[in-house]
Amino acid sequence: MALTVKKIVLWRKEVENRAGVLANALAPLAHAGTDIHVVMAYRFPGQESKAAIEFYPVTGKKSVTAAKEAGFHASFISALLVEGDNRAGLGYATAQAIANAGINIDFLVAQVVGRKYSAVFGFESDADAAKCAAIIRKAGAAKKK
Repeated sequence: MALTVKKIVLWRKEVENRAGVLANALAPLAHAGTDIHVVMAYRFPGQESKAAIEFYPVTGKKSVTAAKEAGFHASFISALLVEGDNRAGLGYATAQAIANAGINIDFLVAQVVGRKYSAVFGFESDADAAKCAAIIRKAGAAKKK
């Protein structure tokens, strides 16, 4: 399976960094039947009391309503979801191709489960994300030497 690369909209909420806040924030979405594929939760460096929660996707009226009522909003962060078969060196090949294009990555969350690779890349602009979508596809299609 080749890599699939698609632009996504992360939903985001800034919260106080304390026990239980993630579960409380996600509860309305679970009750609405939202099938979340990606969740990122992290505190802000140097601000131990502040954190953010981001997730994808939010589709359908019930899920959108639940997300908004829980205080989430569609983020302006330009992001790509990359999924496909894993292989040794894929992360390096992708990072090197993006670096060679002179594009800065705002954030990256990647993992391998079994033989499948999944990553969310964040960029400074939609133009950078669009350019990187093609770069990532090409890097993912290249065979290991």
